[in-house]
Amino acid sequence: MKEEGFQLQTHELDKLAQQLLHLENELNSNIPVTLWISDLHGEGDRFKAILRGRFGMLYQTCREALPNTFRVDKIQYLTRIIRKKEYCVDENILMDTQDVIFCLVQILKYRLSNLRHRTGDIFPPEFRNTIKRLISELPVPDYVFEEPIISKRLISHLAYSIRQVLLDRILVLGDIFDRGPQPDKIIRILSSPAYRDMVEYVFGNHDILWMGAVAGHKSLVAEAMRITCRYDHFELLSRFQVDTSKLAVFAERTYPVETITGKVKAKTAKGKSMEKALTVIQFKLEEQTIRAHPEYEMESRLWLDRLAKMLKSGETSELNDDHFPTIDFVNPSKLSDEEQDVIDDLTLQFTENKKIKRLLGYFFKKGETYHIHNNSLNIHALVPSTAEGEFEEFLGKNGRALLDFIQDTIERVGKRYMACETQEPRDQALFFYLWCGPKSPFFGKHAMKTFERYFLVDKERQKERSLYWKKNMQTDAFKQKLKEEFGIKRVIYGHTPVDYLKGKQMASSDGVAINVDGGFAAAYYNRGHALVHTPYQLFGIILPTPEEMQEAAENLVAAPLDIELIDEFRQPMKIKDTAKGVLLKRQSQALLSRIRELTQETN
Repeated sequence: MKEEGFQLQTHELDKLAQQLLHLENELNSNIPVTLWISDLHGEGDRFKAILRGRFGMLYQTCREALPNTFRVDKIQYLTRIIRKKEYCVDENILMDTQDVIFCLVQILKYRLSNLRHRTGDIFPPEFRNTIKRLISELPVPDYVFEEPIISKRLISHLAYSIRQVLLDRILVLGDIFDRGPQPDKIIRILSSPAYRDMVEYVFGNHDILWMGAVAGHKSLVAEAMRITCRYDHFELLSRFQVDTSKLAVFAERTYPVETITGKVKAKTAKGKSMEKALTVIQFKLEEQTIRAHPEYEMESRLWLDRLAKMLKSGETSELNDDHFPTIDFVNPSKLSDEEQDVIDDLTLQFTENKKIKRLLGYFFKKGETYHIHNNSLNIHALVPSTAEGEFEEFLGKNGRALLDFIQDTIERVGKRYMACETQEPRDQALFFYLWCGPKSPFFGKHAMKTFERYFLVDKERQKERSLYWKKNMQTDAFKQKLKEEFGIKRVIYGHTPVDYLKGKQMASSDGVAINVDGGFAAAYYNRGHALVHTPYQLFGIILPTPEEMQEAAENLVAAPLDIELIDEFRQPMKIKDTAKGVLLKRQSQALLSRIRELTQETN
């Protein structure tokens, strides 16, 4: 029996030792090369094109991997070979195929220094063994260097492998939906086998809108449809297999184009009528939600009683549109029978549509309200705060506890949605508040003035005042509060575009606050930002516009990229230097203590 007990203890010791060594290797690994991007807003083709070019990271990777003595023109020459995945001769660069092979191996070896990569998935099978031997500095056949066709094919395979490992992680800070026509394409890319294991996703307010819609909140169904019709994205609705015939018949009969004088944006006649119809339905349903939830404190958004009074009295000088045939002067927020029929039809389609469920399921399964990576807090917009620089309270919670409460609710709704179970009305309503409530971590303004922008003449009343996040993030005290609350050193967020052409920068002067929203979509600046964190540097990338990308392609050159250097590290940053490293060190110490206890027992 003693022998059997000894063998069991020895087996446990070996198992614990293996776990300890794995943790120590992880702690001493370089941090993963991470890319951040935010607010893609349906620009699927553009995202695919920029992602294919790895956001200009190739040059930086080569510079870090090769000795400092390497000239810039040699690095540019190597990046050209890697980008094209073929060897080319440059009369100004004295590098033969053997020199290129050794440099590419060094770059690949640098990127594989972390243990995260499975080399079997990266190296093409034809040269897999040769590449592994080169990385391990083992001898390879002379033909590798002496036979031109073999050398060039090896270079092509090395270039392919390097492109496969340029990125370890992609952090998307929300807002795939609305404005652009291809949110489905972006989701398919992120969830594809090539990317799904490296992507972390943080919800944006436009994602929340669609998630609340598929969870069955009718005002969010109306709003998601209104925005889609506002941009005439009927091909998207067709791909989603959403039948709009009932809506179209009602809208075109009730709101003929010639009667629409408000700020409707759709360009097609059908789109204009549907947008106006959905706008009225949305406002009625919003008011029902606001009245049912006084804890939201959104009574100032109740416009329909005022609208009915103006229409009834004929005093409509404040309005740019007075055609509201479905408004009941006695009960303005009551849906007409046809409106009820339309929204019931659309809600049923949203909640039961299998194609939409496959796409929106990605958010519920993958998404988070916030994500901590390395030493950064990653959020879409903000952590709600007051004018005094304190964490704002909502539903009795604030700071990290509020975000955790929201995450728990979203997960509960997601499980019910995926299982086709009935939702709690209170949970559904929370999505409405998260979309447009002033204390929502996804919104950050005192009101979403959709009614005013559509139907009021006075532009001053259309303005949406930002709350206190931006001001508070300029104070050391609030930054320190965030650091202590979340155990981080930086805060990275999107939501509000930063126009660098006006001299705006992504990062605060101390590098603690970084805004990665650069107006990626055509509805904004058509440019966008990305953020990259390597073991040696943290830098922002000002992305090219589609026109700049087209011009570069025509001239067979790389698209122009502006770089904003935010931080540099004299020694490569390791996992042990991060918030995750703190947790791993605790696990490592616990394992070591247990190993020592077992050792004493065996002795």
